[in-house]
Parts: sequence; structure tokens; C-alpha cells
Amino acid sequence: ADVAATLLFLARDDDESRVAIAAAGGVEVLVALARDGNEAQKEDAAGVLRNLAMNDDNRVAIAAAGGIEVLVSLARDGNEGQKEFAAAAQEPRYERRQQGGDCYK
Repeated sequence: ADVAATLLFLARDDDESRVAIAAAGGVEVLVALARDGNEAQKEDAAGVLRNLAMNDDNRVAIAAAGGIEVLVSLARDGNEGQKEFAAAAQEPRYERRQQGGDCYK
């Protein structure tokens, strides 16, 4: 199974999993995958980063790992799924919740 797809599932609604993924070095790996992976890997990695970004400390880690530039690039030039995930990863989490948007896929 694709590791990024598995992490996408694990991080979708469990903050403990989000913290654990980041603590295990997942942010750096996911940023690299979102930048350098194939199309499906980029989309899954952007989705995991979107889910990890629901945690404020992870948002800082994503920025520190160069994730903002990668997510902006995907939001601008990626396929539809990449664009959706990358844009959502950059939104303040409270806005996603207040708008009633589905932040999980």
C-alpha cells in the first residue's frame, strides 16, 4: 500500500496521529514527496500535509520544512486534487471548520 495514502487516512481526524507523524519526521518526508513524487504521491502528500496542518505546531513545522513554497506551487500548477489539498493546507483551520467545509477526503 502507498504510505502517503495510509498516512492520509491516519491523520484525517486524530490529532494524536497528526502529532505522532510530525514527531517521527513525517513533515520533511511529506514535503519532499509533495515536491518530487509522482502525481498520485504529490496529491496524497498534499492531503496529509493538509491534515497535519490542523495542528498549530505542525503548521510551523510545515513552514520550517519549506512546505509553504511546495504547497503554493501545487495550488498553482498541480492537478485538481493537488490544488484542492494544497490550498486547504494553507487555510487557517478555524476557517475550514467555521465554513462547514469538509476538511477530510
